[in-house]
Amino acid sequence: MICLDDVSLSYKGRSGEVTALAHTSLTVKQGEFAAVVGPSGCGKSTLMKLVTGLIRPTAGAVFVEGKPVKGPVKIAGMAFQNANLLPWRSVLDNVLLPLEIVPPHRGRFRREKDFYRARALDLLGVVGLRDFAGRYPWEMSGGMQQRASLCRALIHEPALLMLDEPFAALDAFTREELWVVLRDLWQRLGFTVVLVTHDLREAAFLADTVHVMSARPGRIVETRVVDFLRPRPLEVCYEPAFTDLVHELRGKIAEVRQA
Repeated sequence: MICLDDVSLSYKGRSGEVTALAHTSLTVKQGEFAAVVGPSGCGKSTLMKLVTGLIRPTAGAVFVEGKPVKGPVKIAGMAFQNANLLPWRSVLDNVLLPLEIVPPHRGRFRREKDFYRARALDLLGVVGLRDFAGRYPWEMSGGMQQRASLCRALIHEPALLMLDEPFAALDAFTREELWVVLRDLWQRLGFTVVLVTHDLREAAFLADTVHVMSARPGRIVETRVVDFLRPRPLEVCYEPAFTDLVHELRGKIAEVRQA
């Protein structure tokens, strides 16, 4: 699904040229749940922008579905740390927004609106928000807004979901609740996921593979396969093998921060 082949990215900063990524290679298989972790400023978000075609590499090549990325990737849905729902639109209308924009849906949205509304309501039902479809974002908690944001990212049935710290602003209990929601959505719909996160427990619980990045200039320095059986209950987070994995990932990041 995704291949970064020896990718580097440099840009001009205030004090000269900055190299954000250097000789970064990464492969994510179709249907895989991949997590990317590393120290702050290592280029995790830059990597996401490269995959989705929002920026172009200085060197190397990026491929999605076997095709070189030369512009915005239409098969990708995205969700960020802030839900960024439009306050003047209801939850349902926020979820429907991509269908008004993304081809081929935008060409038939008006004449098939009832069909799309039903799809959106079904998706909201999966995350427990069907009864809140008519509410406005400001009437809901942060966790509920983030659930709606996930639905909006998935409504056009993207083959690839890119998540940039989607739960970082939430309290620990809400965050774990949404891990389960995301786990269930992924297992039900079968899309490919790239999750950028600072939360190592989150990465270990959700991902098939965890990629560790070095300090800037960023590159992948270690890839760990997470082989806990699926579906994973939250209780796995308290098992010794899980705790050991989290400590090993933390140790690796501490090592690359000092390098």
